[in-house]
Amino acid sequence: MKNNFEVYREQIEKHLKTALPEKSANFQVLYDAMRYSLYAGGKRIRPTLMQLSFEAVGGEGEIVPYLCAIEMIHTYSLIHDDLPAMDDDDLRRGKPTNHKVFGEATAILAGDALLNEAFTWMLQDALEHDDMRRVQAAHVLAEASGSEGMIGGQILDMQSENEVITLEELQNIHIHKTGALIAAAVKMGAILGGGSPEEVMALTFYGKYLGQVFQIVDDVLDKTSTDEELGKPVKSDVKNNKNTYLSFYDVETCYKIAEELTAKAIKCLERVQGDTQLLEELATSLVHRKN
Repeated sequence: MKNNFEVYREQIEKHLKTALPEKSANFQVLYDAMRYSLYAGGKRIRPTLMQLSFEAVGGEGEIVPYLCAIEMIHTYSLIHDDLPAMDDDDLRRGKPTNHKVFGEATAILAGDALLNEAFTWMLQDALEHDDMRRVQAAHVLAEASGSEGMIGGQILDMQSENEVITLEELQNIHIHKTGALIAAAVKMGAILGGGSPEEVMALTFYGKYLGQVFQIVDDVLDKTSTDEELGKPVKSDVKNNKNTYLSFYDVETCYKIAEELTAKAIKCLERVQGDTQLLEELATSLVHRKN
């Protein structure tokens, strides 16, 4: 029997399958590369969080362009992360990385195209509905994925390689690199669903706590999991001389911190008027994930 999150993930997969053309008269290789990574599977946590937040504040209708957009941006970041100039990984979601299949130049352009396609989808939808909430949601994603968000975090992460940094500096890296997009997913759902300012704020903080949890568990799994379980090379952080939470804590302490942050995230949900049971369940599940 499927759990609730598998149902949401399958719905998101169906939406993504309609997001890019199968055939193109002029740009077939580009679309092949874009589809290869976008359709490679994954947990689809960010769009699931967006949909759950949308529903929790009483949102009605569909927000498909925004669900697809955040996954496009997440996928583009993974394509670029895997490049030789970045993390230089050969495996992603159990398959050869994009540049291993299509070459570095095409992989770079596929990532660029997914980024732009994301905003085309959102802004076209906002124009069609003449809705400033939709514009605001697109703006949230632009900020979260840009120089003061995910990309800024990636720069800080690269600069910290082979360096001794403080715990506060590590947390700042991951608040931006990982946390910004997760918090944005939740905030976008709350905005699109018409949540009150208090609900939007509460859900944003919920997302920020989850971003920290996700990264802490990611660091642990990179050390303790296998390539097969994780779907990508383990020990990648060690190979690239990256600072992680395991640079400061042991595995048991990392899980204890993750559980404390999860409790804080769930506490935030008390300020949301609607049903937040699935958001609570998803938060709890992130601590115990295996990939």
